[in-house]
Amino acid sequence: MTGLVLKLRPSERVMINGAVIENGDRRSRLNILTPNANVLRLRDAIHPEEAKTPVRRICYTAQMILAGEADPIDGRKQLSTGMAQLAQVFDGPESIRILAESTAFLAENNDYQVLKTLRLLLPIEEKLMENTPCINP
Repeated sequence: MTGLVLKLRPSERVMINGAVIENGDRRSRLNILTPNANVLRLRDAIHPEEAKTPVRRICYTAQMILAGEADPIDGRKQLSTGMAQLAQVFDGPESIRILAESTAFLAENNDYQVLKTLRLLLPIEEKLMENTPCINP
């Protein structure tokens, strides 16, 4: 059987193509057979109050497009602008690769892969933020 296999914990929630689904009392497994279905585990979702860093904000935008909560055309423009800005800051080879992949997925309107790939920048951003001294005005 091909497709995406989701293994869900009891009471875990997942969003599939904009519909929130909650698992029952037992662990379960779902096979998503529809190609390019938009799937988001809600435990992995970035909440609005958590979107405080550049990468988190851009991931949040991608997530909102994926959830059907943002206009795809406007959202993709924001993503394109945001990724171009990130490319000015993230200069390591891994970051450049991630941004290039994200940009390619954006060009294909593959919102799920854009979000999935951009999330790989979160630990890199966190490490950069830890090493950046704060300057008080």
